[in-house]
Amino acid sequence: MLYYLFDYIEQNFDFPGAGLFQYISFRAGMAALFSLIITITFGKNLINFLRKKQVGEDIRDLGLEGQIQKKGTPTMGGLIIIAAILIPTLLFARVDNVYVLLLVVTTLWLGLVGFLDDYIKVFRKNKEGLAGRFKIIGQVTIGLIVGLTLSFNDHVVVRQPKAIATDNGTVAVAQYEDVHSTKTTVPFFKNNEFDYSALWPFLDRNYTWIVYTLFVIVIITAVSNGANITDGIDGLAAGTSAIIGLTLAIFAYLSGRVDFSDYLNIMYIPNLSELVIFCTAFVGACLGFLWYNAYPAQVFMGDTGSLSLGGIIAVLALAVRKELMIPLLCGIFLIENLSVIVQVSYFKYTKKKYGEGRRIFLMSPLHHHYQKKNIHEAKIVTRFWIVGILLAILSLATLKLR
Repeated sequence: MLYYLFDYIEQNFDFPGAGLFQYISFRAGMAALFSLIITITFGKNLINFLRKKQVGEDIRDLGLEGQIQKKGTPTMGGLIIIAAILIPTLLFARVDNVYVLLLVVTTLWLGLVGFLDDYIKVFRKNKEGLAGRFKIIGQVTIGLIVGLTLSFNDHVVVRQPKAIATDNGTVAVAQYEDVHSTKTTVPFFKNNEFDYSALWPFLDRNYTWIVYTLFVIVIITAVSNGANITDGIDGLAAGTSAIIGLTLAIFAYLSGRVDFSDYLNIMYIPNLSELVIFCTAFVGACLGFLWYNAYPAQVFMGDTGSLSLGGIIAVLALAVRKELMIPLLCGIFLIENLSVIVQVSYFKYTKKKYGEGRRIFLMSPLHHHYQKKNIHEAKIVTRFWIVGILLAILSLATLKLR
């Protein structure tokens, strides 16, 4: 909203500094700053409110050190994360931008799904929360919205060379055109672009959107659940999400500028750079939440926060056409997810074969395995952050490593 206000002031009045709002970098910085201020300033008020309403976490005794002491810690802190993302975005971003709108809808929708889950757990005293099928329905619904929007919206395009035939019969690139495309980036490969239409060679290209939308649904569901599973010890999900969000902000900035995309030989995606403002608000919200969520946590984000964070990351990766990099960039989420799948599958297999279930890890998800080895959770979180930073650096390196 402020963008339009200061644009009007600049056009009609000689007001010093009004032109600053034309710069992505300035608005992105202000969004991050406001996000931090909102989270840190109002986070304490939210914690006190949740305590007053007795919105506390009901901890299951898993035999982990320090676990029982966390009983009663306020949950549903994801509400402040959502507010700290949306308010700066609405203030500093161009809200008519399709990518910004898509991320706002994703944040609100998955925040609502997570809120319902937390509400049932806390106020209805049902430890199972929202039934799994309803969570899946919520994730599939937002996946359909995102997939169809990215497939059909007129403003979701990539710029590519337009071949022009010359008089002597040769072909030259004389100009560029913005086109709908189902291409994405494949890391570490030469000419690292992949078209989803190649997955189904017998399907008419006009129906590629079906394949693409199915992939979008799977990606959003997997990443949001991965973030949800990762949110098991103080500061892990918020810190990891901040690292991933900052990396995606860099990708969005580079792909949204003609000069940088041309220099790096990556896809130029018009209208994408506005997404940097959402990304910096996202990072600011995660870091601000860590003020209260770092060990020992004064508040937990609950499913309200974790499902939203995972969904946002998935849609950001899809928007910048880096979704095939998710296993690398979101490696922490992936390994947490896999540790649960492997543990459960191996337990069922050995129980069927030997009559007694066996385990690979002391406990899953993976962070609980290290807790069982008597490693302090603050050290586990810090080491996971370091791994996340290394994965982020490697993801950025793919801009030139092909």
